[in-house]
Amino acid sequence: MPAQIIAIDGPVASGKSSIGKRLADRMGYLFFDTGVMYRAVTFLALRELGSAQDTQAVTVLAERAHIDIIPSAVDDGRDSTILAGIGAPGQVAELLEDITWATRAKDVEDSVSLVAAMPEVRRILTEQMRRVGLRRRVVMVGRDVGTVILPEADLKVFLTASVETRAQRRFDELAGRGQARQLADVLANLQERDRIDSTRRVAPLRPAPDAVVFDTTDMSLEDVLERIEQLAK
Repeated sequence: MPAQIIAIDGPVASGKSSIGKRLADRMGYLFFDTGVMYRAVTFLALRELGSAQDTQAVTVLAERAHIDIIPSAVDDGRDSTILAGIGAPGQVAELLEDITWATRAKDVEDSVSLVAAMPEVRRILTEQMRRVGLRRRVVMVGRDVGTVILPEADLKVFLTASVETRAQRRFDELAGRGQARQLADVLANLQERDRIDSTRRVAPLRPAPDAVVFDTTDMSLEDVLERIEQLAK
C-alpha cells in the first residue's frame, strides 16, 4: 500500500515545497505546507501589533486567529489559498480574508523564524496541523513534521542543500515574482533563519532518525521527486 502520510522536512529553499506540491498532485493527496501557518500568524502580528517581537502578545493573537488552508481556485502561481481572521477569545472569526501573497512580503519573511521559535505559538499551531495530517493521504512539508507534528508518518524525507544553492533558488523565485532583492541579502537572511531554526529550544530543525535524507545541491528537483515517489509507492 502506498504511504498515506508523507512528511517532508528541510531548511529554507531546499526544494521541499516544490517537490511536495508536485508529489501531492501526482498521487492525488492534499498538499499542506506547515510554514504558511507561521507566516499567517506573523503577518497578523505585524499588522495588528505592529511587531512580532512580543512573545506573549503574539501567543494571545495566535489563540484568537482562525487560519484555513484550502486548494487554490486562482491561477496565479500559489500552491494553496491562505484564509485568516481574528475572532473574539474562544470564538471562530466570522470573516476570513485571503492573505496568501501578503504572507510572502519581506517583513513577514524577516520575522517568521522568530515567531516559529515561540514555544506556545508552535504548540497552538501544531495541534491544528495534526488534525489535518491525521486525516491521511497528505503530503505535509515543514521543519518538524517528521519529528514533532506527525512522527507516525509512513514516509519521512529530509531535504537539504548548500546555503549558496538555496540562496540562488530563493533569489530566482523572488525575481520571478518581480520582487527585486540583492543575492547577498537573500543569503544573509537564509543563514540567519538556519541559525534560528537549528538552535531553537523547541522542535529544532533536524532529520528524524528514520528519515531518508537527500542532499539536493547537485540534484535536479525532478530527480529528487522521482526517487521520493518511488519510496512513497
